[in-house]
Amino acid sequence: MKLPLRILSLEDDPRDAELVQETLASDDLTCLVTRVESEADFIASLERGTFDLILADYTLPSFDGLSALKIARQRWPHVPFIFVSGTLGEEVAIEALNNGATDYVFKTRLSRIVPSVHRAVREAGERMELRRAEMALRRSEAYLAEAQRLSHTGSFGWNVSSGELYWSRETFRIFEYEPAAVASLGMIAQRTHPEDLPAVQQLIERVARERKDWDFEHRLLLPDGSVKYLRVMGHPSSDDLGGFEFVGAISDITETRRAEAELRRSETYLAEAQKLSHAGSWAVDVAGMDNIYWSREMYRIFGLDPAFSPPSYSEVGRRLHPDDTKYHAIVQQAIRNKSDFETDYRLVFPNAPIKYIHVIGHPVVNASGDVIELVGTAMDVTEQHEAGAALETAFEEIKALRDRLYKENIALRDEIDKTSMFEEIVGESPSLQAVLARVAKVAPMDSTVLITGETGTGKELIARAIHKRSPRSAQAFVSVNCAAVPASLIASELFGHEKGAFTGALQRRLGRFELAEGGTIFLDEVGELTPETQVALLRVLQEREFERVGGNHSIRADVRVITATNRDLEKAIAAGAFRKDLFYRLNVFPIEIPPLRQRKEDIPTLVEYFIHRYSRKAGKKIGTIEKRTLELLQSYSWPGNIRELQNVIERSVIFCEGDPFTMDPSWISLETSAPKEGGTATARKSVAQEKEAIEAALAESGGRVSGPSGAAAQLGVPASTLESKIRTLKINKYRFKGF
Repeated sequence: MKLPLRILSLEDDPRDAELVQETLASDDLTCLVTRVESEADFIASLERGTFDLILADYTLPSFDGLSALKIARQRWPHVPFIFVSGTLGEEVAIEALNNGATDYVFKTRLSRIVPSVHRAVREAGERMELRRAEMALRRSEAYLAEAQRLSHTGSFGWNVSSGELYWSRETFRIFEYEPAAVASLGMIAQRTHPEDLPAVQQLIERVARERKDWDFEHRLLLPDGSVKYLRVMGHPSSDDLGGFEFVGAISDITETRRAEAELRRSETYLAEAQKLSHAGSWAVDVAGMDNIYWSREMYRIFGLDPAFSPPSYSEVGRRLHPDDTKYHAIVQQAIRNKSDFETDYRLVFPNAPIKYIHVIGHPVVNASGDVIELVGTAMDVTEQHEAGAALETAFEEIKALRDRLYKENIALRDEIDKTSMFEEIVGESPSLQAVLARVAKVAPMDSTVLITGETGTGKELIARAIHKRSPRSAQAFVSVNCAAVPASLIASELFGHEKGAFTGALQRRLGRFELAEGGTIFLDEVGELTPETQVALLRVLQEREFERVGGNHSIRADVRVITATNRDLEKAIAAGAFRKDLFYRLNVFPIEIPPLRQRKEDIPTLVEYFIHRYSRKAGKKIGTIEKRTLELLQSYSWPGNIRELQNVIERSVIFCEGDPFTMDPSWISLETSAPKEGGTATARKSVAQEKEAIEAALAESGGRVSGPSGAAAQLGVPASTLESKIRTLKINKYRFKGF
């Protein structure tokens, strides 16, 4: 069914509009006529609806036809415009046609409107089709240009007769010329790489003469120094006028060439890596069980020439050691199970040693789930096998030597233990011998030992002697000074921590108890442990297990615990600073070491021992001791005990030039050396008394802790121990500066 013709009629006389509609209807032109009289209605109607034709009177009371024509041409140029007027002169009609009117019809000759409308509608349809074709062409050209841009492929045309060139925009982009430039053979020569220019010029001459298809690659050297790789293809063609030309495509294959170069480089690296690692790669077609790919290293492993195709699968099988033919069954099982496989076999050669091969294979499955190929690697592990065999032989020899050495040393061990057990513990006094007798009794046992005594009496030496004489002597002896570790870190130090347990815990760390597994751990200054750490230590002693800081997994502990302190733990228990139950667990076997002032008969022996030790270190020969010096040393009460004596002797040896050994009397003060039974100035006191004594020493030393005149020397304790006590008792040592 034919749609009615939609007409916008600009007419002030309704009868004229009806007459036009009747005239068109008489020729079977069905019309829908919308009549308007004013400019506003004219524009509004065009904006609201779609019209096939505009019929306009030239003269209206408030509007005119030429103005309507100008508006229509500006905004709706595709709609045909016909003047239907009774007053249109020849000049006005010409002006109307020049301004874009399709036609004009006089009202007095209205019969002409039918062919005029037919022609106008036909021409409008033709113009619409042309416009659609132009739009399709522009869209096609845009698609082509975008496709060329994405594929880095430009097009060209070369008229050989005239020398004219046509380049697409992408071709200009490839050569990096402005699209406004006129393409020429000279522009090609200007951009062509100098090394490729002769070949390009020869190509142009040859194809112009032969007029055949061509496919050629060359390089461009661009102004910025970069290089492009091009592939140029041309096809001969003749135009309508008999002229000869080439049409073709220019592809920028730079990325492809770089990828190929990178691939070749990777293949070279892979081949070199396979050569260095003695590992070749292979592929087998499962359908015929044929080797379809071997790397060069595979040929080298099998002693074959890589110039030939890979040997057949059966030929490889013939080189297997007779005891390794199970390899075929392993391969078949991997195919059936569609699974990876890994095995070893040996290769037998007529005039060469056997090779040991380690092979790994992987099945390749198609979309149907069938195994179509096997790919894998074969490694020549002959050197590793020979090295392993040699290593096993060496291990056997080492084991035999070790066993013989062990048997030879068994007879010496008891004698060595007896002579060296107390080699660093010097003295013959009854009080010291009583301590050593207790050490000999408790050492073979696994009991916990608590060593007490003033600072500097040698508590760690006694602990080491117990360990050395114990069944754990072959294992580790781990010593921890509890006072030297900050309170916030002592738990981590003893029991370890997990990664992330606290700020700075970047990885898991084993604690001292784990390091001492099977051996002995010595906890010096155990009285300085925090309450939380005391609980954890009690658990170790009771249940023989602990947890790392930040962990939730219990760790068994097979460790002997020996502790030491110079504090009165019973008073610390009374003050609430130490757990009573922990004290009973530690005090299974107490050993109290006497201070040096209670074993003065050992001083000459100790002095002689230290003089010999430090004079040998210093390269000096000191064989005698000045009598007055020895008397002075024996008369001093040594609040710092053996450690203080050791330091004084070492200092004196440094100053001595030779025999006899002498000492500066000012280094010890007889007035301050009166024996203080019950320990040093800080030992065996309450917390308040201990704090008072430390503050008095700090006031006398002007806030100095270490050094000859420091508070630590006055109190006879190590500087690290005193620093720990200062932190524990929250003493501000800086307020004593300048006293």
